[in-house]
Amino acid sequence: MYRRRETRREQLVAEITNNLRRYSVDAQQVSHAFANLHGLNPTDLNALLAVMDAELLGDPITPGRLGEQLNLSSGSVTALIDRLERAGHIRRDRDTVDRRKVLLHYAHQGMTLAREFFRPLGERTDAVMDRFSEDELAVVHRFMAEMSESLRTHRDAVRAARPESPRRPTG
Repeated sequence: MYRRRETRREQLVAEITNNLRRYSVDAQQVSHAFANLHGLNPTDLNALLAVMDAELLGDPITPGRLGEQLNLSSGSVTALIDRLERAGHIRRDRDTVDRRKVLLHYAHQGMTLAREFFRPLGERTDAVMDRFSEDELAVVHRFMAEMSESLRTHRDAVRAARPESPRRPTG
């Protein structure tokens, strides 16, 4: 990783890798600022992101799936959901098809706080994306999707290799 880059491709790969690392750290710092401002810990924040991502995909997340994504026991997930619900960040709803199933949604209060905090970043992000053509954005999208999948695959392998990993709840 820290060797001399001979070719233009090697230089680009190194620069992109460094940019991804810096972006990750900067994004984490912004997220932590939001979390600290609203009394959230890192796990709370990750849970909110998982709930938001699931809603954006049109497939609200269940407590069991949330536990799997965050690598938490069912008891820890229940405490987490209770805490976020009391704080007004999320709400639990029964599935309209299967009333036994609980779905997690971003609560109006939590969504309002997030929008107010992240709106300036969204505007900056939009301004950057406006400088790229649709074809360029398609390449960036493909790159980011594949890099994200690579990172998740590595994360899952690391989790699976740890003997102390808690049992993941089902459902």
